[in-house]
Amino acid sequence: MRNHLKLATTTIAIAALTLVGLAPSLPAAAGPRADMVDIQVLNVSDFHGQLDPLNVAGVGNVGGAAALSTYWQQDRAENPNTLLLTAGDAVGASPPLSSFFDDVPTIDFMNYAGFNADTFGNHNFDKGIAHLQAQIDRAEFSYVSANLTNVEYNLIGVAPFVIKKVGGVKVAVIGVTNPEAPTLVAPGALGTIQITDPAAAANAARAQAEELGAKVFIAIGHLGIEGTDETGAPSGPLTEFANDVQGFDLILGDHTDVQYKSTINGALVLENLSKGATYAKTVLHYDRRGGGAVSASSQFIVPLSNAVTPDPNVVALLQPYRAELSAQLDGVIGVATDIFLRGSNIERIREVPLGDLTADALRTTYATQIAFTNGGGLRSSLPSSSYLPQDTTLRRPSPGYAAGPPYDVVIGDVFSVLPFGNESLTRTVTGAQLWAVLERSVGQAPNAFGGFLQISGFRFTYDSTQPVGARVLSVSLDDGTVIANDATTYTATTNDFTNAGGDGYVELADGQGVTRNLMANDLLAYITAQGTITPTTDGRIDDVARPDA
Repeated sequence: MRNHLKLATTTIAIAALTLVGLAPSLPAAAGPRADMVDIQVLNVSDFHGQLDPLNVAGVGNVGGAAALSTYWQQDRAENPNTLLLTAGDAVGASPPLSSFFDDVPTIDFMNYAGFNADTFGNHNFDKGIAHLQAQIDRAEFSYVSANLTNVEYNLIGVAPFVIKKVGGVKVAVIGVTNPEAPTLVAPGALGTIQITDPAAAANAARAQAEELGAKVFIAIGHLGIEGTDETGAPSGPLTEFANDVQGFDLILGDHTDVQYKSTINGALVLENLSKGATYAKTVLHYDRRGGGAVSASSQFIVPLSNAVTPDPNVVALLQPYRAELSAQLDGVIGVATDIFLRGSNIERIREVPLGDLTADALRTTYATQIAFTNGGGLRSSLPSSSYLPQDTTLRRPSPGYAAGPPYDVVIGDVFSVLPFGNESLTRTVTGAQLWAVLERSVGQAPNAFGGFLQISGFRFTYDSTQPVGARVLSVSLDDGTVIANDATTYTATTNDFTNAGGDGYVELADGQGVTRNLMANDLLAYITAQGTITPTTDGRIDDVARPDA
């Protein structure tokens, strides 16, 4: 498989030079310089290895590697002075078509498509430094991040910024990584790398790039919109960063699956929807006569998959993976009477049917009293709109299949929901530990939090208007037994990431726990045993301040 891939990749890389063009890297023809240069910047956010089209309710199939490649070729044909950028998490938390092959298909697609630069998000570190180094080595584009210390002792081939000459103009692309990344991955996944303040690091990198002759400055940051400020305006690490840096022309955000556009501090600031559901097409108008003034305009593109001819080279690149995957994952394991929804951060805000199903699977499998798992670990609806079985006679929510509901659930759906390879883990917790864990779970409510716990075997109430740390009001087992904030112990199942202190759960990082099985396999067996599953909730998580949540 890998030898075949190497040969195919070589052919495709050569084809890429012809199809996509590398105008930004080629010297301009001799002649007078244009006073005005239009630099086109294409970017996606949080691609997450979404190589297949993604089904979006009310829109249809969007994105997918083959369609995106065609869109970008057309964009480059209109303006060869083009950069193609993204800002972290292009890989990690990926559907099986990418994740089952260590995200090699995604890196190869990015090489073929002609990406110029990427930075690191937390998911780039999911499998540790050695795995990330292999991806850096395979990539033909630059990885840039300015706010990493000790990076040179952990990774080779990473710089704070890269300068690309586009239309005769030196453009600096400066990357930054989200500061909370270490809490979102397994302990030790970053090696000895530490993350510093993004704005301070970006300002310093910009000054260095300017000394090297850069005239246009772009930041690619794994920073997103996470809520609203006191005025109701969108806000979050992305807007905070934009307010704290100086002299940037374009700031490209990522991380939170929010479409956003504004001008802050003189810079155009953008974030796309995740997984290629949108991409931004920006033009930076560089005016030599105006002393190097830059103005910007941008539009979001919804890349409807059926509106273009899929790039046949990308189809050919993915076909061997697709065939191998189909043989393993297309088997039907059950029927869903409707869709178990995930997305728009609902699983990070409140109880959802998919969370109940997953937590129930953990508790039932190991016959523990309670179970809990982080909502941020649930990466796809069920059936998945990001996994496309080869058998189009199956009843699926994506276009091109037999209609539902009910829907056929296949093995690949489960590995789309749980792509990280986390393991189920059993342990005991005290009532005091559980109360502390639940306080952390709802500490950011009503805002989204990847560590928000989906639970089984117990119920709790809380008040999101109360001070952080004093929100949980009551906790009880399903049979009504009160779980007091004391030393009484209870048997529990969770996942190894949460138990190791992931998402900040230091209350659990006490060395306890026995790992059991691949979490996805436990969910797979549970659905198979159930046969038919129905998306329902039963009020096991209740925010008394928001009765409709």
